[in-house]
Amino acid sequence: MAKKENTYKSALHEQDGIEPPKILNVNSAKFIKAKRKKQPSVDDLVSGITSGNITDLSRAITLVESTNSTHTSKAHDIITACLPHANKSVRIGITGVPGVGKSTFIEAFGIYLTGIGKKVAVLAVDPSSTLSKGSILGDKTRMEDLVKDKNAFIRPSPSGDSLGGVARKTRETIILCEAAGFDTIIIETVGVGQSETAVHSMVDFFLLLKLAGAGDELQGIKRGIIEMADAIVINKADGDNLKAAKAAKIEFKRALHLYPEKDSGWSPKVSLCSALKQQGISDIWELIQDYLKITTSKNYFELNRNDQNKFWLLQTIEERLKSNFYSSEKIKHELESQIKLVEAGKTTPFAAAEYLLNI
Repeated sequence: MAKKENTYKSALHEQDGIEPPKILNVNSAKFIKAKRKKQPSVDDLVSGITSGNITDLSRAITLVESTNSTHTSKAHDIITACLPHANKSVRIGITGVPGVGKSTFIEAFGIYLTGIGKKVAVLAVDPSSTLSKGSILGDKTRMEDLVKDKNAFIRPSPSGDSLGGVARKTRETIILCEAAGFDTIIIETVGVGQSETAVHSMVDFFLLLKLAGAGDELQGIKRGIIEMADAIVINKADGDNLKAAKAAKIEFKRALHLYPEKDSGWSPKVSLCSALKQQGISDIWELIQDYLKITTSKNYFELNRNDQNKFWLLQTIEERLKSNFYSSEKIKHELESQIKLVEAGKTTPFAAAEYLLNI
């Protein structure tokens, strides 16, 4: 008797698949690949930026922020070409401790400005981790209504290891945004360390956000940040907190009288607002307009910008010297040797530094 053939097949049995289709047009594939690799030229990006193309603006800012030498050279050419189209905006710095409501305020303020016909660019600096070097870059998420506005542009940037958490290339980014037609530039600080000082040196108007009942009304008298502020805005002045906000306004007004008169001839103001309920926002814009009228009439506005350019010239030279110093192969080798000598107690940090600087 013939043996019956076993027709059972395991569930793991693999069926023959179909043959993958062959590329119909090899030349088309090569064209697509070449197109993907092609990057826009400097002229293309400049043309796009000056015509208000947000994609080209974002690409140029990425080049500005890059540490790649090729990108740096390209970014320099773009900035130079954009300079004639820049310097036609109002630059506003906004600072305050974490939790004061900076993002909420900026969104409410930005929406108000676009509503009256302004084009607003928000350059938000996110703190970078000293360990992982990463940043969350979450401002676009926090400003979900403003990011949808066609007349607004939000660019979060990692602070890196630059002064006080301010992105190293923020100054150049301002120029690009101005060339793209944005007439109001808002720069948000991370609200820690010396970031206020750095932002103050690149804006026309410096706004300090405060909270009532945070215990720093009188402490503000001792803080240099008050001296830099052109206006103090007490946020979250609504509901049960309104009474405390009004009391804080009086205290800050008293504190401001202790400081000498500013070179601009402007007397810093104290205002209340509720960014969440969009109350008091228009008053702040009117206050800024008053400031611009006074400083422009006294030629302080232009003088201040010239002083800022000098400051950033010197700052850039310092950064370049520092970068060149540490990138030297000879310095790298000698630095390791000097560190070991310092650790062994055979030399002092000051003597080691003197030795390295004289190489």
